[in-house]
Amino acid sequence: MKRLHLIVGVATLVAFLLTGQYMDYLNVRANALGETARVMFRSRHIYLLLAGLVNLGLGAYFSYRGRGWRRHLQLLGSALVLVAPLLMLAAFFAEPAEPGLRRHFTLPAVVILSVGTLLHALSGLRPGSVVQTD
Repeated sequence: MKRLHLIVGVATLVAFLLTGQYMDYLNVRANALGETARVMFRSRHIYLLLAGLVNLGLGAYFSYRGRGWRRHLQLLGSALVLVAPLLMLAAFFAEPAEPGLRRHFTLPAVVILSVGTLLHALSGLRPGSVVQTD
Protein backbone atom coordinates (compact mmCIF):
# COMPACT_ATOMS: atom_id res chain seq x y z
CA MET A 1 0.00 0.00 0.00
CA LYS A 2 2.91 2.31 0.76
CA ARG A 3 4.28 1.93 -2.76
CA LEU A 4 0.82 2.39 -4.28
CA HIS A 5 0.33 5.69 -2.43
CA LEU A 6 3.75 6.87 -3.61
CA ILE A 7 3.04 5.88 -7.22
CA VAL A 8 -0.38 7.54 -7.23
CA GLY A 9 1.07 10.62 -5.52
CA VAL A 10 3.86 11.03 -8.08
CA ALA A 11 1.49 10.32 -10.99
CA THR A 12 -0.94 12.92 -9.64
CA LEU A 13 1.83 15.50 -9.31
CA VAL A 14 2.84 14.80 -12.92
CA ALA A 15 -0.82 15.27 -13.88
CA PHE A 16 -0.76 18.53 -11.91
CA LEU A 17 2.20 19.75 -13.96
CA LEU A 18 0.58 18.68 -17.23
CA THR A 19 -2.75 20.32 -16.38
CA GLY A 20 -0.81 23.50 -15.64
CA GLN A 21 0.67 23.33 -19.13
CA TYR A 22 -2.80 22.67 -20.52
CA MET A 23 -4.13 25.79 -18.78
CA ASP A 24 -1.23 27.78 -20.21
CA TYR A 25 -2.06 26.40 -23.66
CA LEU A 26 -5.69 27.51 -23.24
CA ASN A 27 -4.43 30.90 -22.06
CA VAL A 28 -6.54 30.72 -18.92
CA ARG A 29 -4.62 33.61 -17.32
CA ALA A 30 -5.73 36.03 -20.05
CA ASN A 31 -9.36 35.39 -19.09
CA ALA A 32 -10.13 34.39 -22.69
CA LEU A 33 -12.49 31.65 -21.47
CA GLY A 34 -14.36 33.87 -19.04
CA GLU A 35 -14.06 34.41 -15.32
CA THR A 36 -16.08 31.33 -14.34
CA ALA A 37 -14.02 28.93 -16.45
CA ARG A 38 -10.78 30.49 -15.20
CA VAL A 39 -11.77 30.02 -11.57
CA MET A 40 -12.98 26.47 -12.24
CA PHE A 41 -9.73 25.48 -13.98
CA ARG A 42 -7.53 26.98 -11.29
CA SER A 43 -9.42 25.52 -8.35
CA ARG A 44 -9.53 22.04 -9.90
CA HIS A 45 -5.83 22.38 -10.64
CA ILE A 46 -5.07 23.11 -6.98
CA TYR A 47 -7.35 20.27 -5.81
CA LEU A 48 -5.28 17.93 -7.98
CA LEU A 49 -2.15 19.13 -6.18
CA LEU A 50 -3.86 18.50 -2.83
CA ALA A 51 -4.76 14.92 -3.76
CA GLY A 52 -1.22 14.23 -4.95
CA LEU A 53 0.39 15.63 -1.82
CA VAL A 54 -1.93 13.69 0.49
CA ASN A 55 -1.05 10.48 -1.33
CA LEU A 56 2.67 11.28 -1.14
CA GLY A 57 2.37 12.05 2.56
CA LEU A 58 0.57 8.80 3.28
CA GLY A 59 3.04 6.88 1.16
CA ALA A 60 6.00 8.38 2.99
CA TYR A 61 4.73 7.42 6.45
CA PHE A 62 2.52 4.40 5.79
CA SER A 63 2.85 1.37 8.03
CA TYR A 64 0.18 -1.25 8.48
CA ARG A 65 -1.80 -1.16 11.69
CA GLY A 66 -2.21 -4.36 13.68
CA ARG A 67 -5.09 -6.66 12.90
CA GLY A 68 -8.58 -5.55 13.78
CA TRP A 69 -10.77 -2.53 13.26
CA ARG A 70 -7.85 -0.09 13.08
CA ARG A 71 -6.40 -1.90 10.09
CA HIS A 72 -9.82 -1.99 8.40
CA LEU A 73 -10.21 1.76 8.92
CA GLN A 74 -6.72 2.34 7.54
CA LEU A 75 -7.31 0.24 4.41
CA LEU A 76 -10.68 1.87 3.77
CA GLY A 77 -9.06 5.28 4.20
CA SER A 78 -6.31 4.32 1.77
CA ALA A 79 -8.83 3.15 -0.82
CA LEU A 80 -10.70 6.45 -0.58
CA VAL A 81 -7.54 8.55 -0.80
CA LEU A 82 -6.36 6.55 -3.83
CA VAL A 83 -9.64 7.15 -5.71
CA ALA A 84 -9.75 10.91 -5.08
CA PRO A 85 -7.12 11.93 -7.70
CA LEU A 86 -9.11 10.21 -10.46
CA LEU A 87 -12.19 12.23 -9.56
CA MET A 88 -10.10 15.41 -9.32
CA LEU A 89 -8.70 14.80 -12.80
CA ALA A 90 -12.18 14.17 -14.18
CA ALA A 91 -13.34 17.39 -12.51
CA PHE A 92 -10.51 19.36 -14.12
CA PHE A 93 -11.57 18.40 -17.63
CA ALA A 94 -15.35 18.11 -17.25
CA GLU A 95 -16.54 20.82 -14.90
CA PRO A 96 -15.14 24.05 -16.41
CA ALA A 97 -17.01 23.33 -19.65
CA GLU A 98 -20.36 22.97 -17.88
CA PRO A 99 -22.62 25.99 -17.44
CA GLY A 100 -22.68 27.54 -13.99
CA LEU A 101 -20.70 26.28 -11.04
CA ARG A 102 -21.70 22.62 -11.05
CA ARG A 103 -19.42 20.32 -9.11
CA HIS A 104 -20.37 16.77 -10.04
CA PHE A 105 -16.86 15.45 -9.48
CA THR A 106 -15.20 17.98 -7.18
CA LEU A 107 -17.54 17.74 -4.21
CA PRO A 108 -17.44 13.93 -4.02
CA ALA A 109 -13.66 13.98 -4.54
CA VAL A 110 -13.05 16.46 -1.71
CA VAL A 111 -15.39 14.54 0.61
CA ILE A 112 -13.73 11.21 -0.28
CA LEU A 113 -10.26 12.66 0.26
CA SER A 114 -11.29 14.19 3.60
CA VAL A 115 -13.00 11.04 4.87
CA GLY A 116 -10.06 8.88 3.78
CA THR A 117 -7.62 11.14 5.60
CA LEU A 118 -9.79 11.16 8.74
CA LEU A 119 -10.05 7.36 8.67
CA HIS A 120 -6.26 7.16 8.56
CA ALA A 121 -6.06 9.52 11.53
CA LEU A 122 -8.67 7.54 13.49
CA SER A 123 -6.88 4.28 12.78
CA GLY A 124 -3.80 5.67 14.50
CA LEU A 125 -5.51 6.81 17.70
CA ARG A 126 -4.91 4.63 20.71
CA PRO A 127 -6.49 5.13 24.13
CA GLY A 128 -3.99 6.29 26.71
CA SER A 129 -1.26 6.88 24.18
CA VAL A 130 1.05 9.81 24.73
CA VAL A 131 1.61 12.10 21.78
CA GLN A 132 5.25 13.11 21.57
CA THR A 133 6.08 16.46 20.02
CA ASP A 134 9.55 17.76 19.35
